[in-house]
Amino acid sequence: MDITEIEARIAIGETKARYCLTLDTKDWAGYADCFTEDLEMDTRPSGGILTVGRDETVAIVRRSVETAATCHHVHSPIMTFNMDGSADVIWAMQDRVVWGPDRRFEPGLTGHTGFGHYHEHYRKCADGRWRIARQKLTRLYSDNHYEGGITKPAPNPAAPA
Repeated sequence: MDITEIEARIAIGETKARYCLTLDTKDWAGYADCFTEDLEMDTRPSGGILTVGRDETVAIVRRSVETAATCHHVHSPIMTFNMDGSADVIWAMQDRVVWGPDRRFEPGLTGHTGFGHYHEHYRKCADGRWRIARQKLTRLYSDNHYEGGITKPAPNPAAPA
């Protein structure tokens, strides 16, 4: 591993740290800056949708979690650098979401805690910053939390039927 790859690993890690911080603090301009303009975000494997384009994706994420308290943790990155100068990274993740009153999807549901992986493709942009160009979120397990401290396993959309 040479110094250029070490610097790239650090910069990619900082991009992902900014992603988590700006999402959780609702800094939407900072969150958008973590992505390329042609971003593809695929949350279908975890029960969501596919979106294309940074502006559309950020608007959808913002509407989804604007009133929620969130905490995203990522760790244990596996990074592969490609011949074209891009990088593919898999991050282990955990998220905790406490929904605002406007986003309760069923009676008594207050939020969830999930575990899974981000599968991401990074590109180094003209300004020298690494940004996420593609992201897929997969979940291994998720708990739904209800009023009164009740926790139940959430359905896993990726599980075989």
